[in-house]
Amino acid sequence: MTEHPATQLATLQSALAAHGQGSLSAAALGDTARAQQALLAALPPRYGEVLLSLIDRLEASALFTEESCSLSQRALHDSLGLWLDKARAQLEACR
Repeated sequence: MTEHPATQLATLQSALAAHGQGSLSAAALGDTARAQQALLAALPPRYGEVLLSLIDRLEASALFTEESCSLSQRALHDSLGLWLDKARAQLEACR
């Protein structure tokens, strides 16, 4: 049984919070994000493209021990939070 998109959004939000607290790796966050297929299917295709791009960049930035100008983990984390806010608004608008 597939979870409801709103449930998957909450799962992704929890994973992002755990990553921000340092208890979830970037790779595990990426795996969680990619697994939320019902959520991605409920959103316009561009949302999936943006999410996967942000996740790819976050995973790449985790390979570096220091912040890079182009790969700031904090900025990517904040962008993922913004993505979640916009995805929530999109889901609510479609109700």
